[in-house]
Amino acid sequence: MLAAFRWLLLGVFVVLFGIGGCLFCILRPFHRNNTFIWARVFGWATRILGLKLRVKVHSDVPNGGPYVYICNHQNSWEIFTIAATLPPNTVTVGKKSLRWIPFFGWLYWLAGNILIDRKNKGKAHGTIAQTATAIKKRDISVWMFPEGTRSNGRGLLPFKNGAFHTAFQAGVDIVPVCVSNLHDKIKMNRWDNGELRVEFLQPVKIANFRKETLRDLSKQCHQQMAHKIAELDKPQQSEKENA
Repeated sequence: MLAAFRWLLLGVFVVLFGIGGCLFCILRPFHRNNTFIWARVFGWATRILGLKLRVKVHSDVPNGGPYVYICNHQNSWEIFTIAATLPPNTVTVGKKSLRWIPFFGWLYWLAGNILIDRKNKGKAHGTIAQTATAIKKRDISVWMFPEGTRSNGRGLLPFKNGAFHTAFQAGVDIVPVCVSNLHDKIKMNRWDNGELRVEFLQPVKIANFRKETLRDLSKQCHQQMAHKIAELDKPQQSEKENA
């Protein structure tokens, strides 16, 4: 019964706020802060899901930017969970096909997110240049998933290099964002689905790397994030924070 009620409520939520968001964004299409505003609105759905968020941001992050945020990519619930943590003046990079999804996809496009053709690998360099140009021209940060696909419980997958080349071309620092395990975390028939922990790590200075060493940067970030995610997943972590 609880699951049926939640699915109904979630469906109504997405349709209503999808339409409302589209109407809002039509008045100022592709504005640099549209995504932040409506991501936070969609983040309210975590209450419907019975999920609490605990977000920690390194003290250096608010003092800089724009950034390329890199985050572990787990499953489709992130349109609510990750959305709730998106910083101001930040857009995401997503598949072109998203724009055809009723309500959510239309809002995603009008909000000013960057749409790319992931099926066309020949356009990879053009996509990096397009994203780097958007960062500089629109003075925005970009949120990317360097794994390139959802992990669905397989742990932190190997990183692709696009996010790091984008940061290098745009001349902006990288902020790793780590999210605790979300796989099988949300049970629609369970009233309390516990806590999800999100941590924004210290910015990594892109000026310390050359184009030839970006692969080393990718490995460094992967190791750092894997270690932090394992730390966030420890049951005693929440106990220590609440002590």
